[in-house]
Amino acid sequence: MEPLRRLFDRILWPTLGLTLIVALWWLAVHDLGRDSPMAARFAPEVAARAVLNLAAGPEIWQHAQASLLRVVFGLAIALAVGIPLGLLVGSWPAFNRLSSIAFQFLRMISPLAWMPIAVMALGIGEAPVVFLLAFAAVWPLMLNVAAGIQAIDPLWLTLADSLGANRRERLWHVTAPAIATHLLTGIRLAIGLIWVVLVPAEMLGVNAGLGYFILDTRDRMAYGELMAAILFIGLLGFLLDTLARLVHRRWSGD
Repeated sequence: MEPLRRLFDRILWPTLGLTLIVALWWLAVHDLGRDSPMAARFAPEVAARAVLNLAAGPEIWQHAQASLLRVVFGLAIALAVGIPLGLLVGSWPAFNRLSSIAFQFLRMISPLAWMPIAVMALGIGEAPVVFLLAFAAVWPLMLNVAAGIQAIDPLWLTLADSLGANRRERLWHVTAPAIATHLLTGIRLAIGLIWVVLVPAEMLGVNAGLGYFILDTRDRMAYGELMAAILFIGLLGFLLDTLARLVHRRWSGD
């Protein structure tokens, strides 16, 4: 009975949910939008053929590679900034009091609101795109690292001090393992935010990437490819989140 229930939970229910979404999509195009010639260009069967055609060629994969490289660079910068800030916020109460309002204020500004300023300051190309991705990702990393620091049992720190551990040893052997799960949660949230910001950020004058490809299909009026690109973006994002979830689950032992 348990294997059957597990089969339903992991495969059949998700498959049913996807089937319902496709059915609603088909109904919206062929029933509600039957009088609109434009709606027919976004039909599921048209998008499915376009997905197969794109997957068989190199173009979509080249754009995906460009986007994923930006994701890696943006996440790396966010990690380099967010982890030290999280350590300071979580372990230094005076710094937390000093910076909390400023960080909360900045965190609530949409990364996309910085697009004009990023272009004016950094020019057109890779730099403003990576900046926007890093800005979106730094906050969940910082907050989760700070939460991990504040959740450490003080007895572990006392034990490390009693054993003569210096700051570096205490950071490596006590703090790092204690905040690892929180950090992985922050990375998963950061990847989700980066992926949401990526497509509009890639409309800032770059000549490759999934956001650029969306604009290109619109300009060419290749609406089947446009819908296929949207599905491709969703699939890649789902795979990235699944990978982050698997790493988190493996580390935490769930």
